[in-house]
Amino acid sequence: MRIFRGAAAAAALAAAAGSGAACGLAAGEESVARKESLVIGVKADQPGLGLKAKDGTYAGFDVDVARYVAGRLGVPPGRVAFRTTPSSVREKALADGDVDLIFATYSITARRKEAVTFGGPYYVPHQDTLVRADDASIRNVRDLKGKRLCEVAGSNSWRRVIEEREIAATRVKAPTYSACMDLLAGRKIDAVSTDDLILAGFAAGRPVKIINAPFTDEKYGVGIRKGDLEGCEAVNRAITRMYQDGTAARLLTKWFKESGLKLATSVPQFEGCS
Repeated sequence: MRIFRGAAAAAALAAAAGSGAACGLAAGEESVARKESLVIGVKADQPGLGLKAKDGTYAGFDVDVARYVAGRLGVPPGRVAFRTTPSSVREKALADGDVDLIFATYSITARRKEAVTFGGPYYVPHQDTLVRADDASIRNVRDLKGKRLCEVAGSNSWRRVIEEREIAATRVKAPTYSACMDLLAGRKIDAVSTDDLILAGFAAGRPVKIINAPFTDEKYGVGIRKGDLEGCEAVNRAITRMYQDGTAARLLTKWFKESGLKLATSVPQFEGCS
């Protein structure tokens, strides 16, 4: 049963139907809260979050959260399809209708909110830095001055270092974070700085280390087509239930228990649908 059914939810839907401007979707566009099937954008190369196997299936925390939310929206697993959605194409994929929702380590920012409606956040990790295990020269974000830092297309993580904190690191471009790991192993860069959950997934089994010097809060949002406020509110109700019924804690433990990170298991403060 869809989570928005019931007397109060029906009234909310009636109000939304009576005012297309309030909903913000163009004529003929359907809210994700009403869809019978969903295409969900995820990452394909982030261990622990979104990783595509050789058989074409996806696995990770983001993938499991996406399945849970879809179920609360009334869409069973058999009608959920996942699609690889790199950072550089997330906004376009939503605008073009290639995906209905995005669960892909999609940090909520003011700039992105101009083009996307965000549900959540469904988790708030912190930006940290990954270096080679034998590198003792980088102990905090300030030590990145003069170092070669990976810049992933479509990601804001490098901006938090170079633009927001005005640290004069040298940017080395890469298409994905998995490509950053190859550059780090080949000693073509000195550091990868991004969300600690992303780093924890990549660190497993590699001769690298997280320096454990977090310096931001990163709000992982659910990307929704701009203006779908009904869908956003339904997604937020699903996320709230996910924390209340213990699913969030279970999934975080499942994917990150061995990381050593301190995992938050209370409902994050939502941004509000806009």
